[in-house]
Amino acid sequence: MTRPFRRLVLYVPGFDPMPPRRYRELYRRESRKQAAICGYDLAMERHGGAAGFGWATRACFPEAEAQSQVEVLVWSDLVQASMRAGIGGTYGQMLRVAWVYIRSGALRRLMRLRRGPVLAALYPLAMLLAQLLCALTVAGLAGWAVTALTGIFWLGLLTAAGLAWGVLAFARSQDHRLFAYYLMHDYAFTASMKGAYPAGLEERLKRFTDRLAQAVDDELDEVLLVGHSSGAYLAVSMLADLLRRGRRPNGPALSLMTLGHVVPMAAFLPRAQRLRADLAYLSQQTDIFWVDVTAPGDPCSFALCDPVAVTGVAGADQRWPLVLSAAFTHTLSPQQQRDMRWRWFRLHLQYLCAFDRPGDYDYFAITAGPQTLADRFAGRKHSPGRIATPAGPGLP
Repeated sequence: MTRPFRRLVLYVPGFDPMPPRRYRELYRRESRKQAAICGYDLAMERHGGAAGFGWATRACFPEAEAQSQVEVLVWSDLVQASMRAGIGGTYGQMLRVAWVYIRSGALRRLMRLRRGPVLAALYPLAMLLAQLLCALTVAGLAGWAVTALTGIFWLGLLTAAGLAWGVLAFARSQDHRLFAYYLMHDYAFTASMKGAYPAGLEERLKRFTDRLAQAVDDELDEVLLVGHSSGAYLAVSMLADLLRRGRRPNGPALSLMTLGHVVPMAAFLPRAQRLRADLAYLSQQTDIFWVDVTAPGDPCSFALCDPVAVTGVAGADQRWPLVLSAAFTHTLSPQQQRDMRWRWFRLHLQYLCAFDRPGDYDYFAITAGPQTLADRFAGRKHSPGRIATPAGPGLP
């Protein structure tokens, strides 16, 4: 009897303070939907023997059976620690982030690319300023009214200060709907060292890379590294670090899939030399297969922007990534598109979810099915509309 196809998936989340079980439950719910739509069998099990948080899958496809172990590489504790700034601290972050992106020229470079993610990047700035303006307006009117009625200036001043803080505190309490503070913390984390990785993140990447190094020696058919959103460029740095160590795959196929990337937000900053070098190095490697999947319908990603080329680090020997579109307008039904209209973050997570009209991109077939990434996309060309015009600072 032929043994099942065996795979290890290492998943790197984006800037997300939520615990990793969120991804397990998302996978459980969405894999059932996708399996029912596509006609294959996929079951989740306990993650027997996984080094970190994860789960196992058993699947039966028309081609063959497959078994996968999925591990989430956790850095949510670092995200949580970076989000502790209060209201005043967040407004301080806003000023520092704006200064870094404007002073360095990164914002000007980003605006040469797609408008959608640039507008999304400006959203928290605009929302926080709008909240501040609203607070000051309400406070000013109330303070003036109290002073006029009582003739006591300091009472009007105290009333104005209290109301201003109350309006700002209420706005922050609604951030689970507005996401202004969350996004500002995200950009502040990226810009905190002007594109260089903070020491805590570098240490975590080393641990992730050690786990990847163990995996390439296992008796597997594929080791698949998946990075979503900010996790896309962390996955690039992990894989580049592994290959620089001389740890080439000894048996399993070594694959990288980046989803909904925001690489330019980090790579265009002045001290992101490490990331730019990793992009350039990885793009020329022959021992890997790298697919980058985005969608113009996702306003939070740099859709169809080749992360290597637009950063300005593509060399004459560039091989990767293969740039593909998830084509939401074709792979999601009109009803599904209507249900997610204006739900930016849900659209940004769609790469990890079921499509009711799936094309070549099927997250669950890729992570739990019996084909390597290279076999699945063999012979594929870049999707039409790929953007490869250099806009970033390039290499020294």
